[in-house]
Amino acid sequence: MEARLRRRKVGRNDALRAQIVLLAAEGLSNLAVVERLGVARMTVAVWRRRFAERRMDGLAEEPRPGAPQTVSDEKVAEVVTTTLETLPAGRTHWSSRGMARAAGLVQRIWKAFFAPAAPG
Repeated sequence: MEARLRRRKVGRNDALRAQIVLLAAEGLSNLAVVERLGVARMTVAVWRRRFAERRMDGLAEEPRPGAPQTVSDEKVAEVVTTTLETLPAGRTHWSSRGMARAAGLVQRIWKAFFAPAAPG
């Protein structure tokens, strides 16, 4: 688990799962893990249970119910890189419509991934 966390390219969700399991192995309660990591109780309970039942295999991603993902991880990475490292011609920043048009995505998909969260 610790090696999993030290990898240069570890996904945020993968790292979180490893942290949950490591803290559980240290003897922390679910509530203590929740407080330490700032995640939901259900998140900790699910990953602890899955690890206990299936060890490392339990930490793997599983297909989620509902419609399949329409934007590949590679496309998301491409759009993020473009958004962060380039500017549209004659503009100071990317708009959701401009990026959606340039990336060939529907605007609502771009907004779902990249729009700032509403204040609250």
